[in-house]
Amino acid sequence: MEYACVAVLELASHHASGEPVRIRDIAERHGAPPRFLVQILLQLKGAGLVSSVRGAAGGYRLVEPPDSISLGRVMDVIDGCPDEDGPKSSASPDSPVVQALVRAWKDVAAVERKMLDEITLADLLERAKGGDERMYHI
Repeated sequence: MEYACVAVLELASHHASGEPVRIRDIAERHGAPPRFLVQILLQLKGAGLVSSVRGAAGGYRLVEPPDSISLGRVMDVIDGCPDEDGPKSSASPDSPVVQALVRAWKDVAAVERKMLDEITLADLLERAKGGDERMYHI
């Protein structure tokens, strides 16, 4: 997931210029394996988040502006959509303690998901520049 986020943030940082970003450049800047980046970017392309440009000056670009793509959307493409039933337990499901724990984990997962859907690539670029000093409390 981290490499996917790094890749889309690189694309987001070049969105205004419209210039495509090469996999090799992302790999060199962040120490990411190029073969892995190819797979990630193909997944993102299949989901319609990025497009590719062929040729010597080619590479990948975001299809939408960075402020319209959330971390949650990127995560859904790479990791799949979250399980609607929430976390599972291997302990006895009839136990009141287990039921309380499962409900608590579902609450945590819902808050986490809400945050992922609220944080955009533009927000992350701003944070990378040192422009965000907000604290998020859960």
